[in-house]
Amino acid sequence: MGFDFDFALSTIPTIIGAIGTTLLATVLSCLGASVLGFTFEMIRRGGGATGLAVRFLIDFIRSTPVLAWLYFLYFVLPFYGIRLGAVTVGILGLSLYYSGYLAEVFKAGIDAIPKGQQEAARALSLTRRDTVVFVIAPQMLRNIAAPLGNYLVSILKATPYLAILAVPEMLGRAFDIASETYRYAEPLTVAGILFLALALLISYGVKRIEQRLLAAGRR
Repeated sequence: MGFDFDFALSTIPTIIGAIGTTLLATVLSCLGASVLGFTFEMIRRGGGATGLAVRFLIDFIRSTPVLAWLYFLYFVLPFYGIRLGAVTVGILGLSLYYSGYLAEVFKAGIDAIPKGQQEAARALSLTRRDTVVFVIAPQMLRNIAAPLGNYLVSILKATPYLAILAVPEMLGRAFDIASETYRYAEPLTVAGILFLALALLISYGVKRIEQRLLAAGRR
C-alpha cells in the first residue's frame, strides 16, 4: 500500500483545525516558563536558604522527563482534590519543565551584562525592582534572544506530548485520523510538514527580533 497523496491532502483541513490549540499551548507555555524561569533565577541570585532551595528545584526539574510532569499533574493531583483540564495541565506541565532550562538561559544572559551596570544602578540609588526592570532586563533580552527562540521551537515540538492527555493538538488529530483509517503515513507526514513550517516561521521571527534588539543596543 503506497503513499496516497489525495488522502494526505484530505487530512490537511482536520489537522490544520488543531493548529490553534498547538500555537496556544506553545505561546502560553513559553510565557509561563519564562516567568517561572526568570523568577527562579532572581531568587537563586538572592542566595541564602531560599536560593539553595531554588537551585535544587531547578536541577530537579531539569533531571526529570516532561512526561513525568504531565502524568503527575493529570493523574496524581486529582487524588488530592486538584482537578485541572487537559489543556491547562499541558500548559502547566510544559511551563514547569522548561522553566528549569530557561532559568539557566536567564543566568547566562545576566552574567553577560557588565558588572558596572548594576554597580551604577546602586550608585544611583535605584531599587532592586527598578534595577531589574530598567537595567538588567533590557540588556538581558538582547543576550538571550537566540537561545530563547530555540526553546520556543523546542516547546512547539514538545506539544505532541499533550496527545497523551487527549488535547486536540495537531499530532493528536493526525493519530485520530490514522486510528480511524488505519493509514498512518499520510496524516503523520502532513503533521510533520506543518510542524516544520511553524518551526521555520518561529525561527525566522526570532531572528528578526534579535536583529532589531541588537540594532537598538548599538544606538
